[in-house]
Amino acid sequence: MDAVLDELYATPPPAFVSRREELAAEARTAGRVEDARRIHAARRPTLAAWAANLLLRSRPDESEQFLQLGRALREAYRTLDAGGIKELSEQRRRIVSGLSRQAAQLAREAGHRLSDMAQQDVESTLRAVLADQDAADRWATGRLENALTPPSAFASGTAATAGPPHKPPRPAPPPPSRTQAKDELAERRRQKQQQLDQARREAKAAQQRLRDRRAEQADADTSLRRAREGYDQARQQVSAAEQQLRQAREALQRADQEQREAEKRRHTAADALARAEQAAHEAAQEVKRLTSRGR
Repeated sequence: MDAVLDELYATPPPAFVSRREELAAEARTAGRVEDARRIHAARRPTLAAWAANLLLRSRPDESEQFLQLGRALREAYRTLDAGGIKELSEQRRRIVSGLSRQAAQLAREAGHRLSDMAQQDVESTLRAVLADQDAADRWATGRLENALTPPSAFASGTAATAGPPHKPPRPAPPPPSRTQAKDELAERRRQKQQQLDQARREAKAAQQRLRDRRAEQADADTSLRRAREGYDQARQQVSAAEQQLRQAREALQRADQEQREAEKRRHTAADALARAEQAAHEAAQEVKRLTSRGR
């Protein structure tokens, strides 16, 4: 059932309803009445929600890192880690912008261009995923129906000294020892540095893949140009060969006509020769006859 719903929410919104009815009918035909009811209850997502779902399914590694960033950012706010909030907030703005562009690209490749408003809704959803655990859990299902709205304080980049909105301050924990605090801070910085290094490696790999794709595109363009040139040359050769073939056929027709006329003249000459030979023979016979009588 999860696979069926995953497929349904990966379907572009314009085709959602028809695909939903097909899947529900298949479930009813198979006797799975409750599954058919669940499928039929699914609601068509907005274009922005579908693009966010598509991003989650098409970019699983980046999506998991994004969810991890959200957990780290929420923890930094919870513990009032000013340095962590500043560093992670810079990552947040950069990554939200990059992922929203990826979502728009995926939607465009699937045949649906996002409007400016839909693009803003995707960014709003991604900010909500970072700011709110419930929003993160909903996005992680890949079945959003509507865009998500982040909490106002978190979305506006509240200062590090501000706690989560509308929540009373937590009781202060017992102060850790100086050594423990340093170790914890060093560990957090180490983890953040690892995340930063990983993001840089992925960005470098993405740039390399982009260069490779561009090189492949250039090679393909060159191959296409050469193929077109070869086609034009072959077409010209075919045209010349066709012209030669027409000329050869015309010459053959003329030669055939001349042969028939020559054969006709030969028959005429042969008939004339036969008649002349007959006349000569008859004349010789007449001479011979007259000579015999004169004696």
